[in-house]
Amino acid sequence: MRFPMLVRTELRRLTSSPMSILALVALMMVPVLYSGLYLWGNDDPYGNLDSVPAALVVDDEGATQDGEDVNYGEQVRDDLVDDGTLDWQVTDADEASAGLQSGAYDFVVTFGADFSRSLTSIAGDDPSKAVVEVTTNDANSYLAGTIADTVTDTVRDSLTQEVGEKAARTLLDSLATIRSGLNDAADGAAQLADGSATAKDGADTLADGASQAATGSDELASGLGTLNSSAATLPDQVSQLNDGAHQVADGNAQLNAQVAPAAQRIDEAVGRLPSDDDIRNRLSEAGFSDDQIDLVVGIVSPLHSDIANANGEVQAAAGAVQQLADGSAQVADGTQQLSDGMPALADGIASAATGATDLSSGVHQLADGSGDLASGLGELKSGSRELSDSLADAVTQIPDQSEDERATAAAMMSDPIAVDTDATTAASSYGAGMAPFFISLAAWIGIYALFLIIKPYSQRAVTALRRPLPITLGAWATPALLGAVQMVAVFLIVAFALGYSIAQPVAMIGLMALTSITFAAIILTLNVLLGSVGQFLGLVLMVLQLVTAGGTFPYQTLPTPLRALHEVLPMSHSVDGIRQLMYGGDMSRAWADAGFLAIWLVVALVAAFLAITRMTRTRTLRDLRPSLIG
Repeated sequence: MRFPMLVRTELRRLTSSPMSILALVALMMVPVLYSGLYLWGNDDPYGNLDSVPAALVVDDEGATQDGEDVNYGEQVRDDLVDDGTLDWQVTDADEASAGLQSGAYDFVVTFGADFSRSLTSIAGDDPSKAVVEVTTNDANSYLAGTIADTVTDTVRDSLTQEVGEKAARTLLDSLATIRSGLNDAADGAAQLADGSATAKDGADTLADGASQAATGSDELASGLGTLNSSAATLPDQVSQLNDGAHQVADGNAQLNAQVAPAAQRIDEAVGRLPSDDDIRNRLSEAGFSDDQIDLVVGIVSPLHSDIANANGEVQAAAGAVQQLADGSAQVADGTQQLSDGMPALADGIASAATGATDLSSGVHQLADGSGDLASGLGELKSGSRELSDSLADAVTQIPDQSEDERATAAAMMSDPIAVDTDATTAASSYGAGMAPFFISLAAWIGIYALFLIIKPYSQRAVTALRRPLPITLGAWATPALLGAVQMVAVFLIVAFALGYSIAQPVAMIGLMALTSITFAAIILTLNVLLGSVGQFLGLVLMVLQLVTAGGTFPYQTLPTPLRALHEVLPMSHSVDGIRQLMYGGDMSRAWADAGFLAIWLVVALVAAFLAITRMTRTRTLRDLRPSLIG
């Protein structure tokens, strides 16, 4: 009996009656129903979140920001309701708590009274974090908490961006103001540097002048000291001068008193002298002849002229004496005033000498101080120039941004990273992402279910034929063929009924078939070696692979012992291989996974072959009894 005959015999047995056919069809449909219904039910769970009931409680009292009233709690409420991602129900705290307890709401999101005030506190002296309170009830749904966390993370990111943008805009506006002020300060510092340079030059000139003034004040003090020594005898000398002046004035007054009357009498006498005409008339009346008259007039006339001239000189001398008397009186008055003022002058000169000494000391202090001033202004000049340069450098360190540029920069500061998502391979939906795992699991379940009605091997062939290789191949070929048919049906469901995109359809069918026939060989070997116990171990092995295959979470998240099992168990490689082919990944990895499955296939068949070989050599009566699994 050859192994094709064994396959036909087993297939005839499986289809020998309507109930057998029904049982075979039902078991053949197990992987199709499992993978199809599960993938259909989980095709797009995130697309149906709008049916998830969630309560939204807004107790926010609002706040004032930049002179405007804001209420971020109401803003978020409106955004969430308009977005419609979840079935949001706006309610109060009591109703939300009761609804969460009763299951009317899966979770509750609450914005407290201080929500807006906390968000706007970033601009104040006492900033505090705003709190979004999320209340869940795992008795309603454990994953609802995860959904709530996702929603609140989105809310937090959105508010963080908005509030951060406003805070950054305020900061940038302040920096712009500071930059303008620094620019003005730099200009002022430059002017200060120029002014301090001019002041330094003036201070140098002042220092030179003060030094010269100190020298002059020393000379002045010395001269006034000498003058003060000489002025000490001046009052006595001036007093003597005053006495002499008074004596001269008295003498001149006496002289004038004597000269003035005599001069007056002379003048009167001269005034009484007859003129030439009077003489002529008188002589003519006396009977003198003209010649005699002429002779007399000739003699008298010159004398008359001389007497008149002498009178003029006498009158002039009398006037001079009068002037001398008046002048000497004035001199006496002046010397009297000089004598009276001389003690005060002497005291003034003494005070001036003392003041000159003090002035000299002060001018020396001025010279020293002006020198220090010049030195300090030199440092001021250097420091103000350094300040000007530093302020100018500081201005260049602050960006010179326009209002639009500050708005753009504030938006970038609040949300500095743009995520550019690019996938080398991508699943079309959540269900498509889970498909490789559930296809592999369906392949195992399908083969496992088939062995509920398929005989692991023909006992009659083992007893009569005693040819282990055809018996092994015949025992494996029947479930392998049916498993391959199951995988084709599953592929049709995935590709057409669910409409998932498949990058390498032909290769994927081949790998799915290889997966199924490998699982058939493994479960066959377990049944051949251990019988009913082997069938149970097939269930245990399925559970173990369900955990370690890495179908839902990355296998790296597994505990270390389970991570080692991931590397060696076949379902891990079928999941990875189907992913590569379904999403258009690395073909070399797909070939490696196929090779790993082929190794499991060969090893399992060899183990089954050795077990059946041993059976053909050691037959017992037990081998003729019906098997517990058919």
